[in-house]
Amino acid sequence: MYLALCERDIEAGAAEADTAAQWLRGQLDAAGPTRSTLPQGADAFAAWSVAHHDLVGVQYKQYLGQRKAGAPRRFFSNKAHALYFLKGVAPTKLVDGAWLFGLLKHWEQGAMRPLITTYLEELGNGVPEKNHVVLFQQLIDAHGCAQWQSLPEESFVQGLIQLALAYNADQFLPELIGYNLGYEQLPLHLLITAYELNELGIDPYYFTLHVTVDNADSGHARKAWEALHKLTPQVGDSAAFMRRVEAGYRLNDLSVGTEAVIASFDLHAELVGILGAKSAVGKNMHSDYCKVGGRSLNDWMGDRGQMPGLLAALEAQGWFTRGQAPEDSRFWALIQGDHAQMFGVFSAYEQQVLHDWIATPPHPWAAAVLPRVASHRAQQRAAGAIGGTARRPRDRAERGILRHRFPDDAHARETIDCELRLLEAKLAAAGSKEEAVAMLTALMSPAKHHSAAGLMATRVFSRLFN
Repeated sequence: MYLALCERDIEAGAAEADTAAQWLRGQLDAAGPTRSTLPQGADAFAAWSVAHHDLVGVQYKQYLGQRKAGAPRRFFSNKAHALYFLKGVAPTKLVDGAWLFGLLKHWEQGAMRPLITTYLEELGNGVPEKNHVVLFQQLIDAHGCAQWQSLPEESFVQGLIQLALAYNADQFLPELIGYNLGYEQLPLHLLITAYELNELGIDPYYFTLHVTVDNADSGHARKAWEALHKLTPQVGDSAAFMRRVEAGYRLNDLSVGTEAVIASFDLHAELVGILGAKSAVGKNMHSDYCKVGGRSLNDWMGDRGQMPGLLAALEAQGWFTRGQAPEDSRFWALIQGDHAQMFGVFSAYEQQVLHDWIATPPHPWAAAVLPRVASHRAQQRAAGAIGGTARRPRDRAERGILRHRFPDDAHARETIDCELRLLEAKLAAAGSKEEAVAMLTALMSPAKHHSAAGLMATRVFSRLFN
């Protein structure tokens, strides 16, 4: 259902939207009638949001003090751990802001302005370098983490909640307001994540952007409670409305959150899983003379359950030594180098997992006597991508890879240019502002807003709206 809604056009897919609405009701039931943690009355939310923001600031200051005093990273044990996290949260981040999409059709209602403004800012107002989905997609592409579709089912729950709200906004407006209220509050984990990603040479901009735009003074956190204040019924049953708001707020707690994804990382299990997936396509690709531990590689790969044994056999045969620099091993030369026989077999993410697994001592006692990475060269590489030449400073992650560009292919550029010119022509021929807005909003759906046409549509809509 998640993938179906990700690809859904606004004009079609009513059945998928109905199924999503039914599923969302089940999630609301699962969230349960717990004791409210929200202040009673819309007017109290301003102080509540600011107090939450202040508390997070104090906790982050404490974290920084601990790190300055020598404490290790709280979240990420190594770079592979950080990339595992990026892949694990991809289903949520790649629909960032989607829950607000269904409100665009109410663009003329002043009470909806805070929420629609928030959606436009999630889309970067059509500027690629500020569009949250564009940024995150480019981030995971740059690090080889884009293969997330086979993640366990619970990884898709939060993204599916957002999509279900996107296509059923009118049915679940109070719940949408509550979900937005919870999602836009600044969490401590966001600040720590950005700090530690930067340390590991991974561009934290996607995360630091959320720190700034979600602020409680003028950002999305403030707009969230402004929307609640404007949309709470003045004549209708405001108490019933608030109960539904609280139910939507609790949706943020369902399934695996950021810290749960981080805690689930097991470096050895991740590497074994990667090798198991490779065995499915590599089990008949090796010559008979390719042997490890007296057995052919084809034999080893015939059963993915044998991967732990293969790793042990490779180490016993001297292909690498755990706890020492991977770059100094024979095995690493098969993956990277001028004559790498396994060049292209492992993605950047998979290489990082293998790199950090080799560099990590195999037993807890060894960590006290063996350096985490043996050579100075390996220490430099631990802060950046594996292999290659000079590395960027640990506290200044490169942002160049995240700058949006049209494809270098001339035909692709021409195709995009033609599509944008066609959109301009259609907008010019529209019979009314309403018709033009409908055309634009169709391109601003979760499935399309990050495309070239969607970005242009967002820019035009932002000018009309503001």
